[in-house]
Amino acid sequence: MIFKDVREGRPYPELRMSLRDWAAVPPRPVRMEELVTTTKVLHLDRLLSPDSTFFGDLFPHVVGWRGELFLEDGLHRALRAALHQRTVLHARVLDLDAHPPHATRR
Repeated sequence: MIFKDVREGRPYPELRMSLRDWAAVPPRPVRMEELVTTTKVLHLDRLLSPDSTFFGDLFPHVVGWRGELFLEDGLHRALRAALHQRTVLHARVLDLDAHPPHATRR
């Protein structure tokens, strides 16, 4: 199994994080088997596109909430890494357990 679980929707509060806010979160390694996805939909054209991160962040966004790690953004990058037989992904991890949602920036 690639991910810990596959779900539809985000169970945590709305983040209100801009790309600039996410860029301030340093990337760290995360084991893919610890991640819970927040979408069940995969667009194959995005998965196979060589420039899929051209306009976005190079690192997936992960939200730590209630002891679980949710893949907020970057499903296609995570699956691409899995296809290359990687088990670890470098991602920006926002820990809501340590920083409650009211502390997130707009």
